[in-house]
Amino acid sequence: MTGMRRFLKDAGVHAEIAPDGFTEGGWVLSIGGAEQSHVDLAHPEEIFYEYLRRIGHVADAVAPEGRPVTAVHLGAGALTLARYVAVTRPGSVQVAVELERELPAFVLEALPLPAGADVRVVVDDARAALPGLVPPGSADLVILDVFAGRDAPAHLTEPSFYAEAAALLRPGGVLAVNVGDDPGLAFFAAQARAVRAALADVWCLADRGMLTGRYPGNLVLVGGTRPLPREWAERFTAAGPHPAGVLDGLGLEELIARR
Repeated sequence: MTGMRRFLKDAGVHAEIAPDGFTEGGWVLSIGGAEQSHVDLAHPEEIFYEYLRRIGHVADAVAPEGRPVTAVHLGAGALTLARYVAVTRPGSVQVAVELERELPAFVLEALPLPAGADVRVVVDDARAALPGLVPPGSADLVILDVFAGRDAPAHLTEPSFYAEAAALLRPGGVLAVNVGDDPGLAFFAAQARAVRAALADVWCLADRGMLTGRYPGNLVLVGGTRPLPREWAERFTAAGPHPAGVLDGLGLEELIARR
């Protein structure tokens, strides 16, 4: 396959899947000309984008190595993290929500899921779909990766939305939220406050440079219904990508107090 292109009528833009130009088996999904996801079909356990690798480390930590989990993905894209969980935790039950109705079929036609992957795709708004995704209190991991910066849909930025998402988590389960933002991190600070209002303990994972507030990029909020294990701080720092910044609840509180 040399690449595929399809017009998404609802969004009014083209989606394209093309070789990444760096790795054999690596593909990039672009929507409206902007890179959206990367998939390595030959090695789904290898994640190219740094912020997704950080979320992948969270997926590694939520249960003993190799044990199947229940995972919810709000924002499907090219299903990069669903593929990762499927190959690192065989037997996992996963559901992914995508708003753009034509995108999942296009992605799966070009980039099939790994053999044995159990991933149900739901076409719907992320918040509207929540009640029917998995039984309340059953998810090991809920991942939100649907927006960047001030263009975020307002109903997906409220503390009440995060509380609804947290209701899916089992005791000890984790919510991971990708937040893209501009210098100053005003939007990130608002989202951190909203997640903190819904969960017992919230940390931040990012490149250390992002924590200065001087650069645009992605930060990951990691929250639990219980205090997150202290040993995770060392684990996430060592796992990278480097230079890795890990802020626990107190560190995050200090960061957002300055925004």
